[in-house]
Amino acid sequence: MTTPQLLSIATLIGMMALFIWGRLRYDLVAIMALLASLALGIVRPADAFKGFSDDIVIIVASALVLSAAVQRSGVIERALRRVSRRVTRVRGQLLVLTGSVGVASALVKNIGALAMLMPAAFQMAKKNNHAPSVFLMPMSFASLLGGLMTLVGTSPNIIVSRSREQMLGEPFGMFDYTPVGLGLLVMGLLYLSVAYRLIPADRRAAPSMAEALDITGYVTEVVVPEQSPAVGETVAAFLDRHEHEVTITRMVRAGMRSHPLPDTELLAGDTLILGGDPDALERAIAGDRLTLESEEREKRTDRGESELGVIEAVVNVGSPLEGQTAGRLDLQARYGVNLIAISRRDERLSRRLGNIALRAGDVVVLQGALDSLPEKLRALGCLPLAERELRLGTSRRGWLPVAILGVAMFATAMGWVPVAVAFFAAAGVVVVTGMLPVRDAYNHIEWPILVMLGALIPVSDSLRTTGASDVIATWLAQTATVLPAWGAVMLILAATMAVTPFLNNAATVLVMAPIAAQFAGDLGYRPEAFLMATAVGAGCDFLTPIGHQCNTLVLGPGGYRFGDYARLGAPLSLMVLAFGTPLILFFWPLH
Repeated sequence: MTTPQLLSIATLIGMMALFIWGRLRYDLVAIMALLASLALGIVRPADAFKGFSDDIVIIVASALVLSAAVQRSGVIERALRRVSRRVTRVRGQLLVLTGSVGVASALVKNIGALAMLMPAAFQMAKKNNHAPSVFLMPMSFASLLGGLMTLVGTSPNIIVSRSREQMLGEPFGMFDYTPVGLGLLVMGLLYLSVAYRLIPADRRAAPSMAEALDITGYVTEVVVPEQSPAVGETVAAFLDRHEHEVTITRMVRAGMRSHPLPDTELLAGDTLILGGDPDALERAIAGDRLTLESEEREKRTDRGESELGVIEAVVNVGSPLEGQTAGRLDLQARYGVNLIAISRRDERLSRRLGNIALRAGDVVVLQGALDSLPEKLRALGCLPLAERELRLGTSRRGWLPVAILGVAMFATAMGWVPVAVAFFAAAGVVVVTGMLPVRDAYNHIEWPILVMLGALIPVSDSLRTTGASDVIATWLAQTATVLPAWGAVMLILAATMAVTPFLNNAATVLVMAPIAAQFAGDLGYRPEAFLMATAVGAGCDFLTPIGHQCNTLVLGPGGYRFGDYARLGAPLSLMVLAFGTPLILFFWPLH
């Protein structure tokens, strides 16, 4: 080996050791590895930042934005609500989530399937008081296994199919991968349903301001429009359907206020005073297409202001709001803000928002133009709370985010556009159309992960540029000649799984597929089994968060450490070797 080749391997080993040590942030470790590679001369200055323009950075960032838009829409929450009622144990919920993402990954790109179903994992985890980390890594692994089942599930399958076409004149078909992939998926789902306990129980993403503030007990005022599914429903049925997460404390009909009875039928035009925590109120408002009373006022005034937003604030002592009602102050006309909701400690509010006399210490949610809200708060004598996601009064457009994501995944499955272009375009559409505000889009991107990816790509690529990968390939070729047929297939599978964390999976296939074909020719065997082993190995990185974008996608939201992947993934990798080799040989005979 030459000195640059040894330095490249040593740098990667040192980087992996720091990742496993876990005392330094993963983005800092990646930056240190890039600086070391530049200092040692194994990465050229001209190539130092090419990782930030790599497709994987765009794919991961766009997938996080799309996942946030889908979560905001509430569609997945509603779709899985019936399932979550029947399936209450962690193992059952895990099987539902991993099975769903595994099957979906066979039909579309696995990164898209994972992005679409991540919000369901957050919702199930929150409802059952579990950490999302219990679900996210198993879902990522299931998406990798599900992607093995069809030609379009993952990029390595497409590249291997082209390699076979170049060698034999016939590519792998859409479902040629299914027998092996389905067997491995079933095995993986059974394993994950038990082995999820290997994930440390304390793994959580950094606490959000919503969790730190933990303010509940809001009341808000909504109008039942004609198109709402709540029209014609009794109050009892409405509350049952929303699992009593919200309450109706007062109803206004034809100007008359009343405490609604359980058998009272809801009619179009009714005004309801709803109580509950912000997430429950948001789900009820979005799911039943209810209209906030403040939005009706906004339409009537037609102020034509800039981008609207909401902010949480505490009414301070001496505030002009103290002792006054919103109706008496006419907040919209005088201050240009709407009162969306109120929370008062240890008191259940039941009057209309405009008739509640505010007190010092009340938490209020105000809606107004984002560029003027800080000035309005000062004028109102309110202290803004630290920013947190609170979406009452903002637009949620049902199935549209899911439809946009579906179009992007369909376009990539048909080969019309690359994954990065499709996901970037879809993310742009959900932001431009207002389905996800710009600030929320930036807030949902895990920037440390993107920095890590951008820094690591040129470091990992040094294996190829220094020729270290060619030396490894030559050694593998020499070793395989003394092994039995099943041993050679297993060696290709193991070597591909070992290489894919350091090269992206497409590059791994490009390096390993010719080696696999050479093995087959030297040993006098047909190449299909060896090519299939290459495809399976390139799609199965269960040891690191950096080998596949699905693993990277869940790193931040799950609060995982680098070594957590090997805890759950090392046994699964051994199982893929043990079960995958005979499966490949059974369905793709060597003669």
